[in-house]
Amino acid sequence: MTAAPPPDHVSELEPLLALARSRSFEDRRRLIEAVSALCDQQTPGRPVHPALGQIFLALAGEAEREIRRALADCLAAADWAPPALINMLALDEIEIARPVIAASPLLGDADLLRILIEASLDHQIEVARRPGLGGAVADAVIDRGDPAVMIALAGNRSAEISGESLRRLVEHSRRIAGLRAPLVRHPRLTETLAREMLDWIGQALRQAIGERFDIDPDALAGEVDRAVEKVHSGWSAAPIANGRPDAAEQDEMERRLVVKLQSAGQLRAGFLVRAVSEKRLGLFEHALAALGGFPLSAVRGCLRADSARPLYLACAAAGVDRAAFADLLAGVRRLTGGLPHGEPRDWADPLTPETAAAAFRRMAAPLADAGVAAGGV
Repeated sequence: MTAAPPPDHVSELEPLLALARSRSFEDRRRLIEAVSALCDQQTPGRPVHPALGQIFLALAGEAEREIRRALADCLAAADWAPPALINMLALDEIEIARPVIAASPLLGDADLLRILIEASLDHQIEVARRPGLGGAVADAVIDRGDPAVMIALAGNRSAEISGESLRRLVEHSRRIAGLRAPLVRHPRLTETLAREMLDWIGQALRQAIGERFDIDPDALAGEVDRAVEKVHSGWSAAPIANGRPDAAEQDEMERRLVVKLQSAGQLRAGFLVRAVSEKRLGLFEHALAALGGFPLSAVRGCLRADSARPLYLACAAAGVDRAAFADLLAGVRRLTGGLPHGEPRDWADPLTPETAAAAFRRMAAPLADAGVAAGGV
């Protein structure tokens, strides 16, 4: 038979619940003070008494935001708090959930995985930042593939990230620029993985790799030159063809990334410039098709055209500024062996995105045929 709760806990229950139901400023202040006092009175390492647990659960269910936030701040590091309450707070709005996700010793891997599945992107980022994050949860973050969450994980030096998981993050850094700096500085990055990253990182990070792994600057420059040569080597005989064995898989990854960015409202014209600067032609094609609402085959066809006008119209429809197009065209040609040929006749035309899109669609059918003939879809 369960012993009756001590009278002092029972007597505290009703006044606290009455304060929780009140909406007056003074009662909210008194309630926060009472909750803080209860937390201070609890002995660490001892399970909370059922009556006190009921008080906390009732407060979380009935009180306003500032009370729940006070509870979260008080209980974030407590090992005696009711687990049900901790899980409730961890799924609350992010300002309330943040301290609990970051510090609560009562959140196990199963609880953190649930947050990854059920909660917002901000909650997922907090999970990835959690000190001492377990390997199973870190792997789940990488499996889900959200760029912002993986960037947070890469910056978490105390997370349990296996060698294979780190390799997967390095591979993701090909398309996610935000991963590169934290990975270059990650304590578990090996020289082998660092050398792989030379293919797609900027000069500052190359220098950081050279200093960290004591790589001779001349040797490092040689590796960078060979990486650039490797990127271009597939364009000599058939400029557009991609003969890599994993081309279909890469194309699907790029398509999914563009879909995810667009669904999140994060796909912008500037992404096209970035894709070209990072030598990701397939990513550029998928992004241009998505931004303009064009068939992918038509976009690929315009890269093979005898005139640069179709590409100019497609980029204008996608929101690329006219002043930026010359550099963009030059970057595309470096990736395609010089295609498309010619120069647009209407550089100075005051085209709206709608006008440019309509003009591009009028020539879409023959462009799509060219794209399909060359391997587009």
